[in-house]
Amino acid sequence: MNDNDLRDCFAMFAMAGWIMNGDYTKQEIPRLAYQIADDMLEARKPKEEGIAAVKRIRKVSEKRDA
Repeated sequence: MNDNDLRDCFAMFAMAGWIMNGDYTKQEIPRLAYQIADDMLEARKPKEEGIAAVKRIRKVSEKRDA
């Protein structure tokens, strides 16, 4: 799924919520839905600050030949 498809999907879910709520006009809903979709795509981008990942290192136990 590319970013345009994902943007449309995010906007679709936002529009469904606003339509069910009934507080917005037909002209406002698509504009607001795509603003929310753009914000959601922006939130998915990785941040370039801080520690990216911390991986726990486990010690491998060795069997001794006795």
